[in-house]
Amino acid sequence: MFQQITILGPGLLGASIAMAIKQAHPSTRIHTWSRRVETRKKSQTADWCDQVFSTAQTAVQHSDLVILCTPVATIVPLLEDILDHLQAQACVTDVGSTKAEICQAAHHLFSGSAAHFIGSHPMAGSAQSGMEHAQASLLKEAYCLITPMADTPPEQVAHLVDFWRMLHMQAQLLSPSEHDRIVAHISHLPHFLASSLAWQLAQKPSEWTQYCGGGLRDSTRIASGDPTLWQQIFHQNKREVLNAIDGLEQSLASLKQALHCDNSSELYKRLEHAKNYRDQL
Repeated sequence: MFQQITILGPGLLGASIAMAIKQAHPSTRIHTWSRRVETRKKSQTADWCDQVFSTAQTAVQHSDLVILCTPVATIVPLLEDILDHLQAQACVTDVGSTKAEICQAAHHLFSGSAAHFIGSHPMAGSAQSGMEHAQASLLKEAYCLITPMADTPPEQVAHLVDFWRMLHMQAQLLSPSEHDRIVAHISHLPHFLASSLAWQLAQKPSEWTQYCGGGLRDSTRIASGDPTLWQQIFHQNKREVLNAIDGLEQSLASLKQALHCDNSSELYKRLEHAKNYRDQL
């Protein structure tokens, strides 16, 4: 187990990770840093936090694991800020939901460093955000996708895998590009679709909302996610998200055609196939 861990950005996911660490290994020291003064103040009173720092550079010193839990657009600049302050052989990872751009930039940055970077993506979260909604159970039994580069030493990868498994997560190794292709379909596309539906309905008369039932709430729940975070995710994974949207548009067009042509058998077949897929999730 890592003896001292720094979490940069203890929001919903960062604080949940810290809670899970303390539950699994109470003697591990946890240091944190946040850009926001109010978040640093909250961390100082949290029982899962041992020390809070005013700069990221001082927060990472002497830690053998550093976890970046900040928005995806800030991860590479933050890596640049802390690189010269990491201890030798420190492991650095992140929790961003895009990987190819981050891992490639980190590979270049760390090429001459004694520390090393391995991308991570815990597939755990909520439409809610902020430390106040954090809980250790958020991670339990969820997948953590780990994205080492081809030349990452296997023993370093194994150490990080053991860490996530200690938090009761299911670790899976993927290449950064494979990760981005998968999550574009199973995570980014659903958010894009939910937001598109919510945006379209927002153009309709406001009194319609009083008639909404659970179906619409379920279908649009994830549209409540932070717009700034999702804008960054869509931009960083633009190519794969656009490919996923292309596939969705083809599916919608064929389903629309079946309805337009009163092709009841085709319409039923697609609805049944969708039901079976959903029931297996």
